[in-house]
Amino acid sequence: MNADRLLASLQSLDSVAVAFSGGVDSTVVLAAALRALPADRVLAVIAVSPSLARTELIEARQVAADLGVELVEVRVDELDVPGYRANAGNRCYFCKHTVLSAVSELAVQRGIAHVATGTHADDRRALHRPGLRAARELQVVEPLADAGLGKQEIRMLAAAWSLPVAEKPATPCLASRIAVGVPVSIGRLGLVERAEIAVRARLADVGVQPRDLRVRLLGNGFAVELDDLAHAALEALPGLTAEVLIELNGIGLTGAGRVGTYRSPALAPATGDSAVAS
Repeated sequence: MNADRLLASLQSLDSVAVAFSGGVDSTVVLAAALRALPADRVLAVIAVSPSLARTELIEARQVAADLGVELVEVRVDELDVPGYRANAGNRCYFCKHTVLSAVSELAVQRGIAHVATGTHADDRRALHRPGLRAARELQVVEPLADAGLGKQEIRMLAAAWSLPVAEKPATPCLASRIAVGVPVSIGRLGLVERAEIAVRARLADVGVQPRDLRVRLLGNGFAVELDDLAHAALEALPGLTAEVLIELNGIGLTGAGRVGTYRSPALAPATGDSAVAS
């Protein structure tokens, strides 16, 4: 079984620092490491930066506490890296290199032999994953991918181990909402975070709880994307779409806004100059 291969690969590592986000992939790696190794040889490390939503940090802390593992928060600032700010299509490379370098430095300080990520078999098959190059350069291990585990198997394993994140939707960093070609700034990251909080709150007022929600900053405006059920519920309520867009204008999003169905691109759509303030 692939789960057995996962545990065996982690047993061979002696000790491991897991680059942890609180999502299902890194949580399964962390839970497997705790099954395969003594607890004092396992460390969870989360990178805290402007691209990490505050709610995600809070949830990651809770998951780590539930697992009974030590969680170390390392401060990083990808915005110091010109290639990350430029957002030219390979932003994830610069992000991963910054984050994994920080995790690797901590691992050395703590006497941990390896750094592991939640990269899985489906990621390796994807057409565009520039972050994987950074992991190779830093000699980071990828236990899920090495065991042949894809996303569906990971969720099944998380459910079998009763992990609280088994059905958690993918929640990539805030920078993933900024269209390729639009520079990443702390202002835009904060705007995305505030916008998504506002949309969730407005929809909750009418009893709609979206599973997937993205507010994307485009070159000529912005887009709100919702999963099929939430989008249908929104469209069924007369005037609510316009109210949501007006509210987002009020918190700083400019240009034309639209609401549509969520899709999961490898990259945000490329557009021209940004219409939102830094």
